[in-house]
Amino acid sequence: MATVTAAEKRDQAKNAYNAFLAVCPSRQLLDRISDKWVVLILCALGGDADGGIGEPAAMRYSELSRLIAGVSQKMLTQTLRALERDGLVTRTVTPTVPVTVDYALTDLGLSLYRTTRRLRHWAQDHMDEVRILREHYDADH
Repeated sequence: MATVTAAEKRDQAKNAYNAFLAVCPSRQLLDRISDKWVVLILCALGGDADGGIGEPAAMRYSELSRLIAGVSQKMLTQTLRALERDGLVTRTVTPTVPVTVDYALTDLGLSLYRTTRRLRHWAQDHMDEVRILREHYDADH
């Protein structure tokens, strides 16, 4: 067994979750949280669907489906399962007829929601400017 120096241990700890390294597991997490459906689901569950800052609330699958235009049933289901697996969303099943399933943000999900809310607002606030810049770029190229 090779001996590891203190400097090597510091380097290993420093690079343990360095997303710039190809083998870093945080790249998978970045891939997940940068998905548009993740951002929209987090914003919906965070109470930000109307553009304001609401209170986080549990929502049923059908509410999320109606609220998030364009998301397929398959993508919504896959995304919710992935968010639940990552500990960002809880899924609560109530044994009623028919069964009621609610989704809500965990504390970890709420902390990510605060970031995604700012990202979504930035995109909405700057879309006109970006659209104009795209048109100029396309005209020049």
